[in-house]
Amino acid sequence: MPPISLTRTVPLPPDEAWRRLTEWPRHAGAVPLTRIRVLTPPPTRAGTRFVARSGLGPFAVDDVMEVTLWRPPTGNTGGLCRLEKRGRVVLGWAEIEVRPGPGGRSRVVWREELRVALLPRVFDGALERASRLLFGRAADRLLERP
Repeated sequence: MPPISLTRTVPLPPDEAWRRLTEWPRHAGAVPLTRIRVLTPPPTRAGTRFVARSGLGPFAVDDVMEVTLWRPPTGNTGGLCRLEKRGRVVLGWAEIEVRPGPGGRSRVVWREELRVALLPRVFDGALERASRLLFGRAADRLLERP
């Protein structure tokens, strides 16, 4: 699947937008049929690992992720978090960038490249559309709720 990029401008200061997007257990409430298990002790930093398990029963898939870059926003400097997908089925990477926006708002960019092992490339278009919808809704929900 080609990388996707979603951009949102939200009425939150950058540190609050960052907090809402990078509290990994909160993603379970934003992504249907998903549970999150953080594998490393807090606080989040490079090296933090967690698993997003999505689906039901035997039809669940683990998305094992590791934070490889952790640079929270400070003052007028934006923040960037990069996640590498380390599982056997779900592969790729994700980046969450939060920058100061106009009028005390934040500009959020969520980039993702997702590959599913053994899924033929003929499904790339459907996977891209589904990912855009899923990650867009997740970002919106995470940024809406405190």
